[in-house]
Amino acid sequence: MPRITLEPRFQVEYLSILDSDGNLDTALEPKLAGEDLRALYRAMVLGRRLDERMVRLQRQGRIGTFAPTKGQEASQMGSAFTLRRIDWMVPSFRETAAMIWRGWPIEKLLLFFAGHLEGGQPALDQHDLPITIPVATQLPHAVGLAYAAQYRGDDVVVMAYFGDGATSEGDFHEAMNFAGVWHVPVVFVCQNNQWAISVPLKKQTHSRTIAQKALAYGLPGIQVDGNDVLAVYAAAHEAVDRARAGDGPTLIECVTYRLGVHTTADDPTKYRADEEVAMWEQKDPLTRFRTYLEKRNLFEAGLEQQVDEDIAEAVRRFESAPPADPLTMFDHVYAELPPDLKAQRAEMAAQAPAAPARPGEPRETPPGATPMRGQRLTRR
Repeated sequence: MPRITLEPRFQVEYLSILDSDGNLDTALEPKLAGEDLRALYRAMVLGRRLDERMVRLQRQGRIGTFAPTKGQEASQMGSAFTLRRIDWMVPSFRETAAMIWRGWPIEKLLLFFAGHLEGGQPALDQHDLPITIPVATQLPHAVGLAYAAQYRGDDVVVMAYFGDGATSEGDFHEAMNFAGVWHVPVVFVCQNNQWAISVPLKKQTHSRTIAQKALAYGLPGIQVDGNDVLAVYAAAHEAVDRARAGDGPTLIECVTYRLGVHTTADDPTKYRADEEVAMWEQKDPLTRFRTYLEKRNLFEAGLEQQVDEDIAEAVRRFESAPPADPLTMFDHVYAELPPDLKAQRAEMAAQAPAAPARPGEPRETPPGATPMRGQRLTRR
């Protein structure tokens, strides 16, 4: 029997509008107002400056381990900028800039990385999921949100973020499959920063692109220059419009680079060359976008100082918060604690000198302990 071609050869598009040399494709340039362009740049600068400040805070022991965003600001902001407040954003663990844009207070994110339960809790009117640490586990949740919106007839789109390492997880493929089968309004944004901790992309997949993985699940995929905020915005805007119109999901692969450490517990000098980092520093998304704004007379002088002052004030608010209550580690997992965890909780409560109070609550004093001055003696 002759072989019959069932599908023609697939093609994957690559989109770049403003390259690292400052060359602009005016035919593809998004029609964004000057005010919007300034807002985009400010959000990217805020993400970068906060990132640098958080590294110092972590090295000083004032917050715990976190995953820096340096180098990936364009991938985050170019995509998140296309969402409405009623749309849903599902982050992984490196979307600081996008989360602030979505309304997360800086001090709340700092509280999260300092171990406060409240730091990971979205506001009641906020359509965001909290930070997700296990790789790719948020992607089926994002598809579930999109399926629920479709079922209820809600006019919302879901945008889910993840890294290249997540595409090696089964959760990614399950989410893509269900999204394609159900034709739900979700946009998958892969920030391909070239490294899954110490594993390079070439050791994760034999596919030439991550974007082409969408084709196997019956949905469109596009690769964009992830350091070009204009290209990311254009691709995300088109994908969001498709989803909102009922035309289903899209996978966007943003080719970018993690200029810093994977997390503050990581030492990238052990597995990648300085020359590679230097090459990508020449493609810095902030430098590129600033040059673009200067040519259009839209650059705002003194912006970094304003941003630093905002960050400093947020740090002051963060450090004025009461200490985290370690007993909260037992909350929100089981509706009723099993006996072994009840015993562990009781043991910790007995050993703690005085559990810090949550806002609006009196402090809890363990049995036999003496209350601190001004502290009410209470029992739970």
